[in-house]
Amino acid sequence: MEQSNNPTYTKTLVIAAAIAFFMLLTRGSHVLTSVSLPDASLALLLMGGLYLRKSAWFAFFVVLATAIDFGAAAIDSFQAFCLTDGYWGMLPTYAVMWLAGLWLSKQANSLDALKFALAGLVATFLAFVISTQTYYLFSGRFPNNGLIETMQYGWNYLPSYMGFTAMYLVAFWALVKTLPKLDFVKSHTNNVA
Repeated sequence: MEQSNNPTYTKTLVIAAAIAFFMLLTRGSHVLTSVSLPDASLALLLMGGLYLRKSAWFAFFVVLATAIDFGAAAIDSFQAFCLTDGYWGMLPTYAVMWLAGLWLSKQANSLDALKFALAGLVATFLAFVISTQTYYLFSGRFPNNGLIETMQYGWNYLPSYMGFTAMYLVAFWALVKTLPKLDFVKSHTNNVA
């Protein structure tokens, strides 16, 4: 059977396209419009791990996020401020979110409120620590006095970092729970290797 006629393959492509669309819509500041939505990348990566699972999709979304960041920096030099050696910390940051989604996909009830909330909160907090610390330790923009001192930097961003990601995850969870046709996590993930 041709892959394009396979319902699981079609669902996978629709999910990947939706994640890519929302990443393009929310990632970074937009130079084309005056409206800028909070970045949904972390929530989208968790959803990618939940639905898509394959490491090739993870690599695709890491490349997409990086291309968006470097493209925005090419258009607006202010966006290049974070593109330092510390930017490499985004790879494990994204991996934490993807792995949380992957872990959820292997649970008996992937969208159980407690499991979903716990996975989202723990992964987002770990992602924050990784991204913040790698930026402050390796960007070259701050005095490198060690891990304890760098933990003092950036913590004022924790509420918005956690809040925006939680907002998107709650919206996704509520949408899937409200519209049962979207609740195909278990049937979909069982067919995706």
